[in-house]
Amino acid sequence: MDDAYLQFWNKYRLNTKAYGVSDADHRLYINHVQMFITAHLGRRLKHLEAADVFGYLAGIAGQRKLEAKQFEQLVESLKILFIESIAADWAFEFPWDTLSFSTDSSSEFTVELKSQDKHVHLSGVQVSSSERSVVEIAAGLFPALFDRFVVEIRMRQYSIRTEQAYAGWIARFLVFHKFKLDSEINVSHIVPFLEYLVVKRNVAASTQSLALNALVFMYRHVLKINVEDLGGFKRSKKPKRLPVVLSRSEIKYLLKGVNHKTHRIMAGLLYGAGMRLMECVRLRVCDVDFEYQTILIREGKGKKDRIVPLPQCLIEPLKNQIDKVKKIHSEDLKIGLGEVFLPNALAKKYPNAAKELRWQYVFQASRHSVDPRTGIVRRHHIYENNLQKSIKKSADKTGLSKKVNCHALRHSFATHLLESGSDIRTVQELLGHADVSTTMIYTHVLNKPGVSVSSPLDSLV
Repeated sequence: MDDAYLQFWNKYRLNTKAYGVSDADHRLYINHVQMFITAHLGRRLKHLEAADVFGYLAGIAGQRKLEAKQFEQLVESLKILFIESIAADWAFEFPWDTLSFSTDSSSEFTVELKSQDKHVHLSGVQVSSSERSVVEIAAGLFPALFDRFVVEIRMRQYSIRTEQAYAGWIARFLVFHKFKLDSEINVSHIVPFLEYLVVKRNVAASTQSLALNALVFMYRHVLKINVEDLGGFKRSKKPKRLPVVLSRSEIKYLLKGVNHKTHRIMAGLLYGAGMRLMECVRLRVCDVDFEYQTILIREGKGKKDRIVPLPQCLIEPLKNQIDKVKKIHSEDLKIGLGEVFLPNALAKKYPNAAKELRWQYVFQASRHSVDPRTGIVRRHHIYENNLQKSIKKSADKTGLSKKVNCHALRHSFATHLLESGSDIRTVQELLGHADVSTTMIYTHVLNKPGVSVSSPLDSLV
């Protein structure tokens, strides 16, 4: 593998010389290619297509610090890679030499075809690998529609996960109806698709609601078609489920069984502060107040901030964790990195904040990653799936028969507070519920309906 690796880069270096790249710029070209490869980890270079390059170039173009010359060098580095090193069929017809980068006053970016009097948005919809095929089909049939979708959803600062989910449902909708032109789409097409999801696909109520939200977004903001009354349609029934609650002793054994030190702190926050999984994962250094022993939850569900208590037993572990963050951040700054993702509004208001310690994630990822939207190399937060696996593994090892997940810790937090005599309005505020009726579900453990009734089976004994 080492020989093949060296062979690949030696060949690439020779190819750059053939293109007239100077020795001074040679390292820069290799860096461009390495970043591109990192952005597509898990996929072989020979399997990548023109759409992947388009999407990557547009993401890189979204960086405000990028200069025209740098963009040209990036394009040429990928041109050498795919024409000379990979010899991809599509690369010989790709418009390498007609691409340029430009931005306008609206802060939107475009990648232009110099030889044509039009702008081509190459931002690319970010989707998961499981949905890639259906979205690629739909985006290939309706490129303008998906370009507008990307602009509209990012302009409103929706999360990347919402973008992925909406893109998937819009693509399924377009493929389901087999549209040929945007003009064929009207409001009457929504209901048949939603009923198909229930009758044929047997989807859950939450899934049908997500599909509806995606379609309403497309009609209102992309197609500019007003969606008022859809009339009656068959809705998927939402089951009424009671939350899984662990006893105090079960919580104690569960937390003790989490071997990973960082995951144990995070699990402690889920139970001790009633945090949602992603609220814990996205916690930043500046959100932890050791003096007042509180934690600020930024933009929780419904884009709402709230304050929750910081458990005293987690103060020292959290201080040690932040000390680790300081060391890692200092090392990242030395090599020219150290930037963290910030919401657009915050990033524009404080241009240098992304490299400040206070905005770093408390629970950092072990390695850098490439932002799929911008191509910027950053150290993101820990992958939430790892924490979920740790908790499940601990539950299995402890022998808990209940269905245990991260959210069960939050359920237990609320229930135990109510058991201890806390006011339901206080618990509502701590959980961040908009309606107290949502919080009332936790009173089922206190009321214990039917438990006081003796079973008739016991009278036979």
